[in-house]
Amino acid sequence: MAKRNAPEVNAGSMADIAFLLLIFFLVTTTIETDTGILRKLSKPNDTPAVSIPERNIYQVIVTSDNQIMVEGSPMEIEDITTSAIAFLDNGGGSGNRTCNYCQGERNPKSSDNPDKAVISLVSDRQTDYKTYLTVTDQLIKAYNHLRDREALRLFNTSYKALKLERQNWPQNDLNSPEFLELKRKIELVEDLFPGKLSEAEPVKIE
Repeated sequence: MAKRNAPEVNAGSMADIAFLLLIFFLVTTTIETDTGILRKLSKPNDTPAVSIPERNIYQVIVTSDNQIMVEGSPMEIEDITTSAIAFLDNGGGSGNRTCNYCQGERNPKSSDNPDKAVISLVSDRQTDYKTYLTVTDQLIKAYNHLRDREALRLFNTSYKALKLERQNWPQNDLNSPEFLELKRKIELVEDLFPGKLSEAEPVKIE
């Protein structure tokens, strides 16, 4: 009997099939990306850490089970903004620490003035990211509320409107007197209530 040859499988198109499968998985696979918070970092310096009087620190702690502790007491997230506004706007200082534009209770046991007031946000490693973002948002709202108030008092427009105007200003006109005046207004309002939101716990002193 004649010897039979084993049938061969034509593998010439296997490379094309593998290439098509690779393209398919690359197109359909979802690649997760890390999210973060836009934050402007200060320039590094060699200045030693400064101790801050306890009355000028507003401490917010987010625990591992997403509980909010403000100044050692539990607080609901929706109450953080109002509480932070009262702290920043307290104006309890005297002498060279007096705040003439503050409208708070002027409690001597709370912050001296907005320039001295520091909000310390401390979170546990197990804190839910959504909770952390919500707390941060509430604290930023406190600053924006007070800046809006001062912008309306000084310039008859809100801080938000000033920022939006700067954002939409033509890029080829950034050296005009009008734009420089707009920047001056924004900087003045921000100086009245500087955003001192620290994620590194300051040293407290009596």
